[in-house]
Amino acid sequence: KDFLDRKVDEYDQPSFIKDDPVSVPHMFRKRQDIEIAGLFAAVFAWGNRRTIINKSKELIHRMDHAPYEFIVQSKDQDLKKLLGFRHRTFNETDLLYFIEFLRHHYSKNNSLETAFTRWGTTVEAMLAGFHRYFFSLEHVPARTKKHIATPERNSTCKRLNMFLRWMVRRNSEVDFGIWKKIKPSQLICPVDVHVARVARRFNLLHRKQTDWKAALELTGYLRTLDPDDPVKYDFALFGLGVIEKYT
Repeated sequence: KDFLDRKVDEYDQPSFIKDDPVSVPHMFRKRQDIEIAGLFAAVFAWGNRRTIINKSKELIHRMDHAPYEFIVQSKDQDLKKLLGFRHRTFNETDLLYFIEFLRHHYSKNNSLETAFTRWGTTVEAMLAGFHRYFFSLEHVPARTKKHIATPERNSTCKRLNMFLRWMVRRNSEVDFGIWKKIKPSQLICPVDVHVARVARRFNLLHRKQTDWKAALELTGYLRTLDPDDPVKYDFALFGLGVIEKYT
């Protein structure tokens, strides 16, 4: 615990932001801009971090550096600015559906938080409900469904759990803490191959598959270290795995 606490203190610092996708929502002050930029940066967060940041910034530029205003006010001709956008397997078809969903949600809500919290009291219920809600509009491109994970398919939901960490964790130099209906104690640790590798190395995780059950197992252990803020240890595990290349 002492070692991991030191690593949390080392990485939960302003200096962490510039080389991480969380730098993208940090470009904004308005709540809705932070939510939208954060969601896209999280969804794009696989592969090289510099590429993730650059592609996220390209999208923000196409939205005239005002994502919320662009989404709620844009007309069909404005959406032409988005054509040709691509990040790995995420393309303009996926992007236009994301825009349609966000416009639909913000037409009735002031925050994206309610897209998660209305479905239950656990993060598992929230993520499953968000997935169903996200794809509840009339015309859903089949290809887009791979970009939003759900625990109902036993995914680790790494990117959405990371997005929730950004929005929910308080008293952090990196995370925003702008959502109040979800407690930091409820969060599930974002688990990718790097975090899982380090967690197994320290015997914090014994499950062989890297899936939703592994995320629950790891978070359960982290709650024994800090029941109020278990996911702060994501900084330690990620830093050791990705930045320090700990094996």
